[in-house]
Amino acid sequence: MSLVSGPGRGGGQGSGVMKLEVEKHVKYIQSLDTRRDELEYWLTEHLRLNGVYWGLTALHLLGHPEALPRKETIEFILSCQHDNGGFGAAPGHDAHMLYTVSAVQVLATVDAFDELDTPERGGLLNVGKFIANLQDASTGSFAGDEWGETDTRFLFGAMNALSLMNLMHLVDLTKAVNHVQACSNFDGGFGSSPGAESHAAQIYTCVGALAIAGRLDLVDKDRLGGWLSERQLPHGGLNGRPEKLEDVCYSWWVGSSLAIIDRLHWIDGEKLTNFILRCQDPENGGVADRPGDMVDVFHTNFSIAGLSLLKYPGLVEVDPI
Repeated sequence: MSLVSGPGRGGGQGSGVMKLEVEKHVKYIQSLDTRRDELEYWLTEHLRLNGVYWGLTALHLLGHPEALPRKETIEFILSCQHDNGGFGAAPGHDAHMLYTVSAVQVLATVDAFDELDTPERGGLLNVGKFIANLQDASTGSFAGDEWGETDTRFLFGAMNALSLMNLMHLVDLTKAVNHVQACSNFDGGFGSSPGAESHAAQIYTCVGALAIAGRLDLVDKDRLGGWLSERQLPHGGLNGRPEKLEDVCYSWWVGSSLAIIDRLHWIDGEKLTNFILRCQDPENGGVADRPGDMVDVFHTNFSIAGLSLLKYPGLVEVDPI
């Protein structure tokens, strides 16, 4: 799956028709891997596996799970796996938590966990051990790879993947929860590490992790709900933190966090829906971060996921976690 942007832009001609262009978005996603003669295709190789997850998820939410060939999708995912159980962004890339999580999510989506059940791949347990070995035994945090960078993204990714594989017992859940608590702030939000500012995407990772752990009781839902609802700007879109522009991807990061704590009704869903629809290219498909910018598969996926949270007609319902 290519991360090449464009060729269309959000809010192009015909954008006055406020409806989701389902068939055009499907064709847009299908076309992405045909653009191998473009330099950007190769410059974004470090996001290739993530791109497969984003494109596949969008297609499933659009009700077209068959739009990407299952066999070729599985073959590509498996080609990214290392002997230690982890996955890289593409064949030849180092194993990393984020790509491993996307690989697990893709295989779960296409019901292909059994493809790992070979002696050389070591089954789900080999993947689970790669993830578990990245937990810091003293702090409960998770690194992205062997080089040691920690971030609440990696902690949530670990818990997400392990829960999908039913391997949560491989990690110290109590210490992981304690680390998430240490990343909380006075405004009700969470940062990437203890002391870091609150950010909507990091809030999603922390709230999602606490939801998986069954510890949403640790969240000040009203305080957090207030901070998240303040992310909505006059045009209806959401930003990730104060004084930033709206970006369609926060339809997911903010929306899902609000949904998890039962505060999604604290934002104007109709205005957000209209903002998302204005970000799509109604001629060639795809969604941009905001009207006037070039479309890409990342924003296409998270905008559609945001619409699903808002119960947009015709979309498959998404799990906010």
